Amino acid sequence: MTRSTRWTLVVLAVVGVLIAALAMQIGDDQPGTAGGPAAESARAHRDADTPEALTVPRRRADLPPCPAGTQNPGPRQLRGVLVECAADGSTVDVARALAGRPVVLNLWAYWCAPCAEELPAMAEYQRRAGDDVTVVTVHQDENEAAGLLRLADLGVRLPTLQDGQRRIAAALGVPNVMPATVVLRADGSVAKILPQAFTSADEIAAAVESAFR
Repeated sequence: MTRSTRWTLVVLAVVGVLIAALAMQIGDDQPGTAGGPAAESARAHRDADTPEALTVPRRRADLPPCPAGTQNPGPRQLRGVLVECAADGSTVDVARALAGRPVVLNLWAYWCAPCAEELPAMAEYQRRAGDDVTVVTVHQDENEAAGLLRLADLGVRLPTLQDGQRRIAAALGVPNVMPATVVLRADGSVAKILPQAFTSADEIAAAVESAFR
């Protein structure tokens, strides 16, 4: 083997090692998939959102209490899902809280412009529906304070769950879009998933009525 051949083989070996190292680095930098590092790093809310820090935002939002839990175990998909009630920070057993009543779940985030347009329509729909349907909103971002202040600015006062980890959406199989609405029957089954934005209470009423047929 000549000297030039040996040097060629050494260079090729070094290049191979560098390529392998680069491939591993690129793999480590890719966003995590479900269950990976990115999913595990999601938080229910920020560390800064302490009860003390949320006192003023909660006072401004003036939200009603979240639905009380019942003895009914509730929707199978949501059993074991625990989140925070944005109104007071209490823990909500989602399945039991939503059991035994028709529910419209509205999934949103404070930074979502179509969500901000839709939320007042949801509030108006709830006013018209009365006790026939319960509208519950789900804030899907860890910045709980921003979510509360957004509701305060919009003048929307609906029961709201804080779910920065998006556990409810994952349990129900909701596409990763916002806003999204889930219509639940009184028996807890999913009547329909609506990954779309609504602009009026009339549109919401028509969609919910169609889902319950």
